[in-house]
Amino acid sequence: MQYKNDGFRPEIINALKAELKASGKNFKIVPSPDNSDEFVNFYFIGMYEGKEVIYDAAMYTLRLHHSSEVYELAEHKAAKKFPNFKGIHYEEDENGNLKPLNSDEEEIGWFITEIIMEIEEDESVKVQEFIDEDTNHDYGIGLDVALNVEHIDEKVITKFIKEFNDDNIVLDDTMYAFQSEDEDVEE
Repeated sequence: MQYKNDGFRPEIINALKAELKASGKNFKIVPSPDNSDEFVNFYFIGMYEGKEVIYDAAMYTLRLHHSSEVYELAEHKAAKKFPNFKGIHYEEDENGNLKPLNSDEEEIGWFITEIIMEIEEDESVKVQEFIDEDTNHDYGIGLDVALNVEHIDEKVITKFIKEFNDDNIVLDDTMYAFQSEDEDVEE
């Protein structure tokens, strides 16, 4: 039988089922340095067109989604103002410390920071909870999920999977804007 990808193959699904049963959880976190308390990539089993499938989910907080949207817009404005802008690339020295930016990168960095502050202050970027499904994903079905929670933990993931699989998930359609959290900067 022809399957879209390995996430649709019964033997792969059964192997994940056994792994989930042994762990006592309804999901498996995909090991990644990107996982944090605001972003988690995980697999779970659900139904699609009447058949079991593995969902490859990327779940993040609405705050992180907002920050990404704001930064993307600020970079776009920087690219318009600075024709040679190709992104800011940070490099480490042999001790693992960040090397200073060159003057052009520093100027662009300050411009981006100012744009981010303006966008946040006037709340011109707003986001809401969403689930995007990708049926042409390379493994199972891809899901991008943004939820208005403080952090992503096992409880949030477990609740999401149960509601998603029971087809009774309710997303908040309120539009939100966030401010960057002030970080203590050592002088």
